[in-house]
Amino acid sequence: MWTQLLVIVGYYGLAAPRLCLAFREEPSLVETEVGANPVQIEVGEFDEAIEIVEDVVAENPCLNHHCKKGKVCEVDESNTPMCVCQDPSTCPTAEVVFDHVCGTDNKTYDSSCHFFATKCTLEGTKKGHKLHLDYVGPCKYIEPCMDSELKEFPLRMRDWLKNVLVALYEHDKDHNLLTEKQKLRVKKIYENEKRLHVGHHSLDLLAHDFEKNYNMYIFPVHWQFGQLDQHPVDGYLTHTELSPLRAPLIPMEHCTTRFFEQCDSDNDKYIALEEWASCFGIKERKCRHQNYC
Repeated sequence: MWTQLLVIVGYYGLAAPRLCLAFREEPSLVETEVGANPVQIEVGEFDEAIEIVEDVVAENPCLNHHCKKGKVCEVDESNTPMCVCQDPSTCPTAEVVFDHVCGTDNKTYDSSCHFFATKCTLEGTKKGHKLHLDYVGPCKYIEPCMDSELKEFPLRMRDWLKNVLVALYEHDKDHNLLTEKQKLRVKKIYENEKRLHVGHHSLDLLAHDFEKNYNMYIFPVHWQFGQLDQHPVDGYLTHTELSPLRAPLIPMEHCTTRFFEQCDSDNDKYIALEEWASCFGIKERKCRHQNYC
C-alpha cells in the first residue's frame, strides 16, 4: 500500500483557509486508479455513471461483473449476472461523522453507500434524476457566498493547487503519484526561487504573486482538471466528475458551490476546459485535452 497524501483545508471566518499537508498509511478505496490526486476524495466514492461488464468466464459470474455505485451483482435463473439496486440496510454502519454525506435533497445519509443505494431505487423518476451527492458530512447550514468572497476564492484555490503539486513532487519517490512528464513540469515550479511557499498569506499577496509569477499557476490548474476529467476523458467535467473535489470542500468553503456554478458560463451543465481555466484567471490557450497543456 502506498502512502496517501491527505490535504485538509480549514476555513476560518472570512480569512484564507489554513492548509495542512500530512501523510498517513491508508488503504486505497478504489480498484481502478484514476490518477493519484490528493486534492480529491477517491473517485469511486462518488461514481454515479460507470457500469463495466467484463466477458470473463468464472465459476461465480458476479466475480467479474462490476456494477456502479448503488448496485450489486446477482444471477438470474440462467446463472446470468445482472446489476440490481443494493438494499440500503446491507451497507456498513458509519463509524465516524464524516462517513455521513448530504444529498441535494438536504437529507443526511449514513454513508455514500446508503446514498447511492437510495438513489438507485429512484432511477427513472424525476426525484432520482435531480438527486446528487452534495457534500461530505451531515447536512448543515451553508452560509451565502457574498460577491466579495467569491472573488477571493480562486486566489486561495490556485495557491492551494500549486502547493499540493509541490508536496506531491517532494514525496513522490516510490509512489508514482505523478508521471515523469508531470514531474518535469512541477520540478520547474519547485526549483523556482520566486515561488511563494506555503503560509498564511494575505489575499493581496496572493493576487500580486499570481500577476508576477503567472506561468507558475498554469499547470496546477490544468492538472487538476485532468485529474477530474476521467469518465470519459473528453475535455468536459460533469457533476459526477467534479464531486471528488467539490464534495469535501463545501462544508469548509461556503463559496464552493457558487464558484463552480459560475464556471459553467454557458449553463449547459458541463464545465469545459476553457471555462475551468477562465474561472481561475488562466488565459485561453490552445492545448490537447489529453495532455492538459
